[in-house]
Amino acid sequence: MNASDDGRSMPVTIRILDKEYRIACAPEEQYGLIDSARLLDRRMRDVRQNGRIIGADRIAVIAALNLIYELMRERDAISQQHERLKAIQARLSTAIDPEVPGDSASTRRPSGVDAAEDKV
Repeated sequence: MNASDDGRSMPVTIRILDKEYRIACAPEEQYGLIDSARLLDRRMRDVRQNGRIIGADRIAVIAALNLIYELMRERDAISQQHERLKAIQARLSTAIDPEVPGDSASTRRPSGVDAAEDKV
């Protein structure tokens, strides 16, 4: 039985700024790890070429900060889209099944539109 048969970690060799690193990861995560390493390598090379930063550790920190900043901006944009979708859903629910004064909740039929828990 090899390591991939029982789901254990397997070593993967990645190369970042001309240095090799062996990292253990689950077989199903290998492609993600390799893609992440390529992106980090590219970003670190960009930082090294475009700045006056010397030292792999400082280059790595600046590249990581840039990546995290972009990730946070994406997260905020997704959150804003989620809020917009919730507002649209509320408007649709109201348009489909407007509340009539005096109606009790037990006699109203469900609107059929309930995407509040959906993820975008």
